[in-house]
Amino acid sequence: MRFLTVRVKNALRPALWLDDAWLLDLTEGFASARRQGLVPAGQSAPETLIDVIAGGNPVRKLCSVLEAAAKRGELRSSRLNTEDCTVVAPIPRPLKNVFCVGKNYAEHVSEGARALKIDVNIPEYPVYFSKPPTAVVGPFAQVRLDPAVSEKMDYEVEMAAIIGKAGRDIPAGHAMQHVFGFTILNDITARDVQRRHGGQFLKGKGLDTSCPLGPSIVTIDEFSTYDNLAIRLSVNGELRQDGNTRDMIFSIPDLIESLSAGMTLEPGDIIATGTPSGVGYAMEPPRFLAHGDVVTCEIEGIGSLSNEIIDVSRVRESEEGSEFAAAE
Repeated sequence: MRFLTVRVKNALRPALWLDDAWLLDLTEGFASARRQGLVPAGQSAPETLIDVIAGGNPVRKLCSVLEAAAKRGELRSSRLNTEDCTVVAPIPRPLKNVFCVGKNYAEHVSEGARALKIDVNIPEYPVYFSKPPTAVVGPFAQVRLDPAVSEKMDYEVEMAAIIGKAGRDIPAGHAMQHVFGFTILNDITARDVQRRHGGQFLKGKGLDTSCPLGPSIVTIDEFSTYDNLAIRLSVNGELRQDGNTRDMIFSIPDLIESLSAGMTLEPGDIIATGTPSGVGYAMEPPRFLAHGDVVTCEIEGIGSLSNEIIDVSRVRESEEGSEFAAAE
């Protein structure tokens, strides 16, 4: 199944993908199905996608029932035409910072070392950092480029794992039982800000709109394999990154085991798993993002997200900043 969050008449709703033209509003769908006896009378309707994820297998099985009913032509009042809604980030405002993994593809480690003129050093343990919830933006939203803050904005396509079952000290052998599904994330990075603050990750990785996410979360059962997927990124149609998830240094089970050691992971937590080679700062000469660039990220079996870079010094933002709303 493919789960999304959409904006309908200024309200955010969790939705289930039916086909290219139709989605099922899960809040309305559960209410309607309850009236029809398709779900238990005491079953509450999910108001957010995190409600669906946290509901575990029981709620996911009910979503499957609703999906089948909708495809039979039932629950018509709960269906949404894709032309009448806006797809936003599947988890528009994560409850925690987004967990991120650096240096998880060997060729990316090598290109970074070459660009920084340092020795190649493959990490012995995963390198972690995080992006704040305010960095998250939708899969087709604009991304801010503020020259007063950074003149060296870069891109990094990543596969993100979504935690579905809480756990601490999770062994690698059981790790995938804790994964709800996968989505696409672009780890937009202000390289100059990152270097300016001692090379640490948080500030350079945490600017508003620096975490495009989506368009959907595809449940893990939809994949015959999750560790052999093509992962690509292009800028204005020019292929820049072209890798495969099999090339990760630390596998997703190993990352979950390491990250959960002494620290609880919860439903809806997002883990970005690293990026392949081809980033802008490591090119010769370096090529950073500019006003009007369109960055497209693709992962086999998940889909694509595409975001336009907007130089805010050229654009008059509204007082509320609605052009770059975090929920979008």
